[in-house]
Amino acid sequence: MSTVFALLIGMVLMLALLALGQRFAGFIAQKPADYAKTTPAIDIRQHLSGPIRCEGVIYGPLGRVSSRFVADMEGRWDGNRGTLAEHFTYDSGTQQDREWRLTLGNDGRVTAEADDLVGKGTGKQEGAALHLSYTIRLPESAGGHALQVTDWMYLIDDKTIINRSQFRKFGIKVAELVAVMRKAEI
Repeated sequence: MSTVFALLIGMVLMLALLALGQRFAGFIAQKPADYAKTTPAIDIRQHLSGPIRCEGVIYGPLGRVSSRFVADMEGRWDGNRGTLAEHFTYDSGTQQDREWRLTLGNDGRVTAEADDLVGKGTGKQEGAALHLSYTIRLPESAGGHALQVTDWMYLIDDKTIINRSQFRKFGIKVAELVAVMRKAEI
């Protein structure tokens, strides 16, 4: 019995160490200040404005691609308040629409709202990066789960943003999204 107990204690300690390592050294440990001196500087009023084409993949919990998508987006701004309308088409043929309502503070802080969010999202743009944290509720067809999202966008040039998002349930990564967003040619 003591061998089984020791094995269980060892497994719990290993899981705790892995969780701590990810929390303090992994993707979710990034801070907007880490990118303060990177250029070109992102300004979501400019870089999330007008027509945008997005192409990406979603990885499942085992790290394999579970879905691919394209999205047509349209950003509109009036001062520091804007909307980003998104129309997704997934490789399964499923379509999804979302409209973000964004507010940019004078200090670079961002507040985000959408109908499928639980509460408001918060984040900050700094240097070439934008960070958002929010809880999203999946559609009932996808289980209706509420997932915590860590979303990072990295400005590559005036027309290109790389988006990486991780989705967690009870602190465990259940999905990851990687996408390229480009200003659409008019």
